[in-house]
Amino acid sequence: MTTATTMTTTSAQALLRLLQLTSPALPVGAYSYSEGLETLVEQRVIATPKDMVAWLEQELASGMVAIDSAAVGLIYKAATHGGLDSTGEPANGEAIAAINHELSALRDSEETRQQSLAMGRSLVRMATHLHPDLKPWFSAAGNPCNFAVAFALVAARWEIDGRSAVLGYLHSWAANLITSAVKLVPLGQTVGQEMLLGLYPALEAAGDRALSTQALDEISLSSWGTSLATMQHEALYTRLFRS
Repeated sequence: MTTATTMTTTSAQALLRLLQLTSPALPVGAYSYSEGLETLVEQRVIATPKDMVAWLEQELASGMVAIDSAAVGLIYKAATHGGLDSTGEPANGEAIAAINHELSALRDSEETRQQSLAMGRSLVRMATHLHPDLKPWFSAAGNPCNFAVAFALVAARWEIDGRSAVLGYLHSWAANLITSAVKLVPLGQTVGQEMLLGLYPALEAAGDRALSTQALDEISLSSWGTSLATMQHEALYTRLFRS
């Protein structure tokens, strides 16, 4: 099969930057978190690929990742539509700060809050080293900065389109947890890739919901099982992950 594809230099560069932003090599430590998965595997709640897919789909529909991906979309819009005002400060700085505070408040366990803030701190440190002009944006968001907020601001700076940024965020989240499941359940590498490929419709649907969200309070959370698992994680006899 032969296809002809034309991609402009601008779109090609945006794609490459998206791949960099969502790469496992991004130095934010995402690989060290299982988001309660390690507890669920230990308790045999997740023991098969079917269990894992069902959990991921539930989280995409009404877990914290649904909130985070919506925040990516909202922050991206605020950054790209507002720009800087006459004083050199983000015109939508208050809106960005409000979303950042809301993300922290919505996390119902210390473990998930610390994960988001630690990853955000690492991304802010890297991004400001690469692009000092991002400092006013991160200052507007507030310190500490949640990972989803930092992700969206970098995506806007790198001229990645909003839909790609949200889908990239969701794909990176799912790929990280599936990689964790391959180690924990355990599952074969090919099974992991099969699961990720099969999850694409759910990822796309989650991305559409995130992009259509006008405020985070439109989303109903229902992931108390995962929240309990993250809280119980520190009591496990042995642990591979930080949450």
